Amino acid sequence: MILDYIKVFFVGGLICLIAQVLMDYFKMQTPYVMVTYVTAGVILTFLGVYEPIVEFGGSGATVPIMGFGYSLAKGVMKSIETDGFLGIFLGGTTATAGGIAAAIFFGYIMAVVFTPKAKP
Repeated sequence: MILDYIKVFFVGGLICLIAQVLMDYFKMQTPYVMVTYVTAGVILTFLGVYEPIVEFGGSGATVPIMGFGYSLAKGVMKSIETDGFLGIFLGGTTATAGGIAAAIFFGYIMAVVFTPKAKP
């Protein structure tokens, strides 16, 4: 069990390290890093490269933003098998609906609880 925690920490930490290098040394802004990571997660999943990373690193690979791209791609691939061409448009949204709904809900709650004050 300890080895599993080490693998999760290693994979998640490596993903975060790469993002930090992109922001610090290449001066890439956070939104660009996020879009790059989601896109990389989708592309690596379709190429079959990200699945072994997920099997090795578990939630260290699925929890960061690349995991969102992985979930999108897996949803599309599964939906294409069942719905055909229409699965291209439905699969990603269906697979990630719970995460999207949670992000909206908790974002709203945090905005209500911690209302920012305008600076004069």
